[in-house]
Amino acid sequence: MPRPPRISIANGIYHVTARGNRLQPIYLDDEDDRLFLGLLDKVAARHEWHCLSFCLMTNHYHLVLRTHNANLSIGMQWLNGEYARWFNERRGFKGHVFEKRFGGVLVETDAHLLEVFRYLALNPVRAGLCAEPHEWRWSSYKAMLGARRELACLAVDEALGYFGLEAERARTAFERLVGDGLHAATLAA
Repeated sequence: MPRPPRISIANGIYHVTARGNRLQPIYLDDEDDRLFLGLLDKVAARHEWHCLSFCLMTNHYHLVLRTHNANLSIGMQWLNGEYARWFNERRGFKGHVFEKRFGGVLVETDAHLLEVFRYLALNPVRAGLCAEPHEWRWSSYKAMLGARRELACLAVDEALGYFGLEAERARTAFERLVGDGLHAATLAA
């Protein structure tokens, strides 16, 4: 039975994920992370995507993408395919890098989007990779707070627009949203 087609709309916002095959790492060193982000920049430019947030973990990644056109699947096929080809070639590996096709959930409400922003920022903390979100190098968290952007496609101003019109207040609101989640996780532990 064929897989159901994905929802793909113009100007859609998606929470996109992909995981390593057999939960294996998909980033073994900083060069892997940098190359993946470089490929993300290329596919975003080619397909007119805006990346609102990202978090690269050891064996998976999360992206929040706004697509100008209904072209998420075509771009993700290229991104994952090019990265897998490079990853395998660099290490002399063969076979699948990613477990299956990417996951893409259409984000339909602002409340859902804010929760996804928080989830991505806290993912490395909850996984025990760092104590604070700003310590994780491979996410958009620091860029949201005003640090230099490493991705041309990272649309910080657009993402912060969901927190308010004035940049500093929006950054504060974003930091508070993430901090509340971090505090709640600490209390629950």
